[in-house]
Amino acid sequence: MAEFTSSGRKGVALSLGSLVLLAVMPIISNMRPSATDALSFAFALSVWQIVFAAPLMGLELRLGTRGIFGANLSWRARRRMFLMALFTGGLFGLSTYIYVLGVEKAGATNAAIAIQAYPVFAILIESLFLKRRKSMLEYILTAILIGTLYFLGTGGTLRMSGLSEWVLLCLGVPLLWSIAHVLIKEELGNTPVTPAQVTCFRVTISTVFLFVVIAISGSSAIERGIDAIMQPMSAVMGLVYFLELIVWFYAVRHIDVSLASSITTPWPALTMVLAIPFLGETVALYQILALVVVIACIYGLTLVGVRKASLAKTV
Repeated sequence: MAEFTSSGRKGVALSLGSLVLLAVMPIISNMRPSATDALSFAFALSVWQIVFAAPLMGLELRLGTRGIFGANLSWRARRRMFLMALFTGGLFGLSTYIYVLGVEKAGATNAAIAIQAYPVFAILIESLFLKRRKSMLEYILTAILIGTLYFLGTGGTLRMSGLSEWVLLCLGVPLLWSIAHVLIKEELGNTPVTPAQVTCFRVTISTVFLFVVIAISGSSAIERGIDAIMQPMSAVMGLVYFLELIVWFYAVRHIDVSLASSITTPWPALTMVLAIPFLGETVALYQILALVVVIACIYGLTLVGVRKASLAKTV
């Protein structure tokens, strides 16, 4: 099997690295100075992502890897790609802000579990807009996932009155991610763009989007954004986020996305463990139960997807 080849072992190792990076990101976000607001921190970490991403893309070009710059595309295709990059970059910029704010307000553990709702939105978007039929088992597992996230959002009470708006806000992160990823896969999947180029373009557009939002908010917001850039924690967060993107893109070059996703699925469990000593959070039984069910459902959806892909290849 491919996963036991040298390339497969690299993919597994990179996926495990992605798992660790995903797990520590909510911890780092909530370790920022209390005076730094979510918007300023999201902008600052995005600036640092550019600082780390641009040299890597420049090194690739210097070594002769032109990627998208060497593609023979028509003017219409380039225009479409540019507009798609602007739109998806804006989505990623907004998701970065929601991520920082959601982790702060809902707590690292709740946010980490809620962000695992990504497969739910991906399935719904593919079903509604791409007309891709899903099996009954996929819909059942999706329904269980939604019910579990409701259970998490109510603090384990299942009462609508106890529903946390901050957990609902965290769901905006996987929603925006799924929309952007589906669009990118459909429109840009066949281009020779490299992981470094994808990352650099994405974070640059996201940063511009967040700067525009800050500029509209006034001069004081700009000053807070500049101050946030100078804070070490924003640089650390930018570095970790950048590494996670690069490591993930390279992981899925060696193994299937389904396998890589399966390996990274348990990352909220590590976040849960780290949140206790580093953030002083307490973990409740309902959070553990929700995490177990969410992970089980995601693994179920992954296995169904792998089986469908295998059957499609044999037809």
